[in-house]
Amino acid sequence: MNSDKVLDAKGLACPMPIVRTKKAMTELESGQVLEIHATDKGAKSDLAAWTKSGGHELVSDTEENGVLKFWIKKG
Repeated sequence: MNSDKVLDAKGLACPMPIVRTKKAMTELESGQVLEIHATDKGAKSDLAAWTKSGGHELVSDTEENGVLKFWIKKG
């Protein structure tokens, strides 16, 4: 999947993946996609909830070799 920006949050514990995601999203235009890589298992539910509350869209998420990957489209 294409993304406009990639955020590497691997090795960061909660709440840092969310904090970094919020900051990165402010740098994107509406409709652009942020790709996030995280290793904190809590990031999956946290990012899903944050995405919904912020009016964004969780386009896709996968897990590869212990790395959670998310694609969030800015609302």
